[in-house]
Formats: sequence, structure tokens, C-alpha cells
Amino acid sequence: MEKLYYTISEVAEMFKVAPTLIRFWESEFDIIKPHRNKKGNRQFTAEDIENFRLIYHLVKVKRLTLEGAKRELSSNIDLHKANTMVIERLKRIKSELLEIKKEIDENS
Repeated sequence: MEKLYYTISEVAEMFKVAPTLIRFWESEFDIIKPHRNKKGNRQFTAEDIENFRLIYHLVKVKRLTLEGAKRELSSNIDLHKANTMVIERLKRIKSELLEIKKEIDENS
């Protein structure tokens, strides 16, 4: 079951980055809009997570500058969302296939 909200530390752990980077990206990219609870803590939705995934891919994988990533997102966000979804799906399939291979190797 998917959670409704994720804490900043959970999001940071998902991407293996520091919470400070999550806060920084939130301030730099308009597509990140976390809810805040009564204490003022950030609560990120699944949509926020997907947007972080886009930003992470553009900044950390494709090595774009923040300005370059902002330009890409402003002009091609739907294309980047589709590409990111395909990449994540392929990673899951690869993981499943490696697990199947491991089971086959153990049983032979």
C-alpha cells in the first residue's frame, strides 16, 4: 500500500541524498509543493516523489545545471515524466529478472 505522505528523511533516503538537498530542490523547483502539517513539517506526496525523480534524473544522471534542468522541465515536462516512468519500470524489471536468475542459479 502506498503512503499518502512521506517525510523529508524518507524522500532523502529514497534518492540517497541529504535532506538539505531535498529542501534546496524544493526552493529551486516550482513543481515541488509539499503539504505542511500543524507542526510545519513537510509532507511529500507521490506526485512530489515523481517530480523529485525527474529532477534527480536531470541533475544527477544527465548532469544538467539547475538552470538547464529548469529549462527542460518548463519545455518538456510530459516527455521527461514519460521517460522517467519507463526508466523506473525497466529498473524494476531488471531487478526481478536478476532475482529470478539468482533463484535458478541456487536451484541448479
